[in-house]
Amino acid sequence: MLYPSNLELKLGFDKIRGLLQEACESNLGKSFVDKIRFSSDQDSIDRWLSQTDEFVRIITSQELFPNSNYIDLSPLFGKIRVDNSFLSEEELYDVILSLKTLNKCLDFFQEKREEYPVLSELTYPIVFDEDLLWSIARVFDERGKLKDNASDRLYEIRKGILEEKQRLRRVLDNIISRTKKEGYTPDDVSVTIRNGRMVIPVLAEYKRRVKGFIHGESATGQTVYLEPTEVFAINNEVQELEYAEQREVVRILMELTSYLRPEIENLKQYMQFLGLVDFIRAKARFALKIDACKPQWSAKKEFNWQVAKHPLLLLKHKEIGKDVVPLNIYLEPNQRVLIISGPNAGGKSVCLKTVGLLQYMLQSGLLVSVNESSTFTLFKDLFIDIGDEQSIENDLSTYSSHLINMKHLLGHVNKKSLFLIDEFGTGTEPQYGGAIAEAILMELKDSKGMGVITTHYGNLKEYADKHDGLVNGAMRYDLKKLQPLYELEIGKPGSSFALEIAGKIGLPNRTIENAKRKIGIKQVSFDQMLGQLQIQQNELEASEKKVKTRERELDELTEQYAQLKSHLQKQEKKILNEAKQRANSIVSEANKEVERVIREIKEKKAEKEAVKKQRARLEKIKNETEVKEQFEKSSDNSDEIKIGDYVQLKGQDTVGQVVNIKGKDAELSIGELTSFVRLNRLEKVNRKAYKDQGKTKSFSGYDYVSKQSDFNSRIDLRGMRAEEVIPKLGTWLDEAIMLGVKELQIVHGKGNGVLRQVTRDHLKNYREISSVRDEHADRGGAGVTLLTIS
Repeated sequence: MLYPSNLELKLGFDKIRGLLQEACESNLGKSFVDKIRFSSDQDSIDRWLSQTDEFVRIITSQELFPNSNYIDLSPLFGKIRVDNSFLSEEELYDVILSLKTLNKCLDFFQEKREEYPVLSELTYPIVFDEDLLWSIARVFDERGKLKDNASDRLYEIRKGILEEKQRLRRVLDNIISRTKKEGYTPDDVSVTIRNGRMVIPVLAEYKRRVKGFIHGESATGQTVYLEPTEVFAINNEVQELEYAEQREVVRILMELTSYLRPEIENLKQYMQFLGLVDFIRAKARFALKIDACKPQWSAKKEFNWQVAKHPLLLLKHKEIGKDVVPLNIYLEPNQRVLIISGPNAGGKSVCLKTVGLLQYMLQSGLLVSVNESSTFTLFKDLFIDIGDEQSIENDLSTYSSHLINMKHLLGHVNKKSLFLIDEFGTGTEPQYGGAIAEAILMELKDSKGMGVITTHYGNLKEYADKHDGLVNGAMRYDLKKLQPLYELEIGKPGSSFALEIAGKIGLPNRTIENAKRKIGIKQVSFDQMLGQLQIQQNELEASEKKVKTRERELDELTEQYAQLKSHLQKQEKKILNEAKQRANSIVSEANKEVERVIREIKEKKAEKEAVKKQRARLEKIKNETEVKEQFEKSSDNSDEIKIGDYVQLKGQDTVGQVVNIKGKDAELSIGELTSFVRLNRLEKVNRKAYKDQGKTKSFSGYDYVSKQSDFNSRIDLRGMRAEEVIPKLGTWLDEAIMLGVKELQIVHGKGNGVLRQVTRDHLKNYREISSVRDEHADRGGAGVTLLTIS
């Protein structure tokens, strides 16, 4: 039950209807807006809400859904039913557009059935014959006119009309050319049409000089429109063909209309579907405007709304760029009736109307402007007593009208009812009004119904504080600024702050003091206590806000500290890696120096002074090398290579993974290749380097195709020093092994045999080399080394 009969008007739902109609594309959708009704059937409400919620997702995901041509064809049904009647070209084209829209909708839901299951259910009773659409649409062009080839007869007629008109124009052009020379026609003359026949303008004074039939004259009378006798027959032929065209067009339209006659019931069903789709989309569009959602149902007889906003107030504030203060409200069996008190213009009535309007919207199948975590309960009845109901016709005062509403309310309210009463008890002498209101409140409490009541009466606040099932609520007020905050606080009564507001307005202090004495110390003290509590609460909330701000700042600082610590750890690792690389560089340089010293000793045949000198240099190298040894000891053997480590050849970018270790050799997996390499020629890398290399190069960092095409199986070492030979030769051999090259040629020359000896010694380190031999004497002999890789 809904009470009173103008409940929608009082809650503002009539404006919601208007906004929904504006969001519709057609009268089909608007007719469904008119049918919106309050329901207590949860299954129906759930279906309506789910339909709208799914359409919100269609809109927000920008799916290609038909947005136009939701045309109401129902006015055409009467004409279609009558035998030998026909629809005009425009009317039939409307049928085509409407059926195309229907077809697109059906195709959309067929394709998106799993994504939008509730909306897709609307298509189940629809049986659409695409042949019907094709049979009509094929004879129309994009302008909504019958094509020339709509029938063979029409094609021949229109072809004949075109030919005759062309012949007619040629004859008229010759006549115009002749009359121009004779001065019978104006200079800017051209062929025109009068009474469906082609004519030429002729100056009135020469109308008898040109033989023909006059079809009219200009507004000034200076020009007449004359059909020359030479074109009578041609014009007649054109007119006869046009009559024939009209008859053929009517025949085609009658035939097309006859296709629709047996489909009238299906067409009604199509219109029902398109109207419903248009209506649901309008609800979705409105929901997006008010930031609405589909809330949850409460399993108990209670509701808890979070961030609830009055939709009309929200739209109004959006226009001016202003925020709406949200409402948080809950009612449950032990607190069924909320008594809201507070100052005038503090938001009590808005709070009451927000509750009524959102509940009415939800039970009418509309999404509501609350947080998604909000829970609603279902009511069978909705009673409201809002506003001035004074009636001159019935000789009723405002208070009498309120009492009639209370009589109806007490006679019908029950545990399935929601009642909303604004300014409870006002309109008569406060002493009696308060007492009657308290008596009514007692009965409302016993009815087990839920409700929200706004009042200024102190006795109602006290009654709510002392009895179960009732709870006080207050609209908060800033006493320092003397302005309302429009925030509802449940659990304590509010003050009207009448004395404070009177002081702000500027009433004299003596007047206010006299008022205090009239009110009584007890009541004034009570209101002052409420005011002090309000101030203390405001200060407490401000302090809590500061604490939360500090906590947030502390969290940010903690996060910054963690990031800084992580950065320092990374820097530490970077410094250690750089130190390792420096140590490796020192060792490499030391090895080169040793080799150079050995060569110099050999070349100078170990002269005593030279040997001493070189020993001193080696001692120096030894001291420098100790840096590396000390570093390696301090790094806890972190560079020791183990199975599973990622490594790369020293001086190269190729990265592989160690799959086995045999003595001083490591078996590497490099892409699809397995290779054996000396451990002392490898260095560890982290997993990131291994992965990064795989992103930029084929086969885990090694571009085999380009390497194979560029690789030279012959290397020339002549003219190089011994310390230059080993790294270059090592790189070349490693690459040859990875590429699978079998035969290699090293040119080092004969000379004094130093390069040859250094080369041969270095080749002994490779277990992959199966044979080493001199080249044939005719091709270099001992100056060239040939080797085979197994």
